[in-house]
Amino acid sequence: MKIEKSSNISKSAVEIEGAQGVEIRWLISKDDGAENFSMRMFEIQPGGNTPLHTHPHEHEVYAIEGSGVFVYEGQEHGFGAEYVIFVPGGKKHQFRNTGDSVLRMLCLIPASAG
Repeated sequence: MKIEKSSNISKSAVEIEGAQGVEIRWLISKDDGAENFSMRMFEIQPGGNTPLHTHPHEHEVYAIEGSGVFVYEGQEHGFGAEYVIFVPGGKKHQFRNTGDSVLRMLCLIPASAG
């Protein structure tokens, strides 16, 4: 069991090639005893982006605040707060912050992927 305010969980810079201005908080993970899913919060600064990448696992994203562009298989899709995004495994994708404030998103992945 875990109950914690998200802002009390430490965040770290995403230091993957191609990432700019991205930080992550591992809200719930295997370290907490979660066997099936991990929940992460990404914070992308204005003008920042995740790397354009692929991986075998799916993930589910919920935009908490801010606005951006979701790049999926070469096409750009605008989104903002309260949007949900499903990313199937094996598909090339990227998140970009196109707004003037932090883009904050929850991202759930299989525990085995984290």
